[in-house]
Amino acid sequence: MPRYRLTVEYAGTGYVGWQRQDDAESVQGTIEAAFKRFCGEDVAVHGSGRTDAGVHALGQVAHVDVDRDWPTYKVRDAVNAHLQSMGARIAILDASVVAPDFDARFSALRRHYLYRIITRWTPLVLERERAWWVKRPLDAAAMHEAAQRLVGHHDFSTFRSTSCQSRSPVKTLDRLDVSVCGHDGAIEIRASARSFLHNQIRSFAGTLKMVGDGKWTPDDVAVALEARDRKRCGPVAPPQGLYFLSVDY
Repeated sequence: MPRYRLTVEYAGTGYVGWQRQDDAESVQGTIEAAFKRFCGEDVAVHGSGRTDAGVHALGQVAHVDVDRDWPTYKVRDAVNAHLQSMGARIAILDASVVAPDFDARFSALRRHYLYRIITRWTPLVLERERAWWVKRPLDAAAMHEAAQRLVGHHDFSTFRSTSCQSRSPVKTLDRLDVSVCGHDGAIEIRASARSFLHNQIRSFAGTLKMVGDGKWTPDDVAVALEARDRKRCGPVAPPQGLYFLSVDY
């Protein structure tokens, strides 16, 4: 039984998130349905990480086992054809055969995310559901300075959803950078770590936006981190600005 590694792109709008649900359309469930149409098997597609409703992916990684040894291009193209016929906003960018012990989730060394904020007075049209629209300019330099207070090995209870199922709030954040990019002046927040808590990056983004607004200082962010108290977190940023970029193995 060969195991395939899949690199997956999707627009999260309209999905309840990555995880399969019986009564709603999910990314995982949609890919599994496309495989059923392709090879006639009920397969389980295992992702490297879950994404919430409305969150996008440019390089989600998953693995799947099937009974027949299909050429990798056939897996990619046939599954994509079925996804298209289903009207899915999902594409398999790449498929490759991997060792039986490869696990998209547990073999991962580092995950990378991007959060996008576009600041302008007029509403977003082309970027609607693809970024967080903020009407007024933000101080990206101050946001970056504040972000560095969060990098490292910390108890991130302040930035953890109350529904988070992780055993521990202690994580090591390898990178949290804020910069201005692109012709539209988008503010990009890039985060890297082996793993993240539920809502951690959106909690970071909402808190850093408070700094960009001038309502908080970098020191306020450090104090919130040390408080280890969810009530000390800034507002959680909306999901449409968040992208799962890639995974290192």
